[in-house]
Amino acid sequence: MHFEILANDVEKLKKFYSELFGWKIEKVPDPIDYWTIENVPLGEKEMLVRPGVNGEMMKREASDQKPANYIAVESVDEYMKKIKTLNRKILVPKMEVPGIGW
Repeated sequence: MHFEILANDVEKLKKFYSELFGWKIEKVPDPIDYWTIENVPLGEKEMLVRPGVNGEMMKREASDQKPANYIAVESVDEYMKKIKTLNRKILVPKMEVPGIGW
């Protein structure tokens, strides 16, 4: 699982979440406004060393921009079928997360 936090003022939210939860929040060396949020240390192959969830924070680019959350499952296709059997709609089609999966 992976979460995103959108911020109008990233530095202000970074300070808040760091003080509140003790999260390690670091800017990615890139020209975009993007920060990683680590509350579970990473080990080999950038995998979590214990159960938990890490995320990211980024500057909101549009007032209607929504955060995205990612959940790891064995098969996206199987879970999409399961969603349909539960009489639910898939609002966004599956999409590739480059270098990670679907």
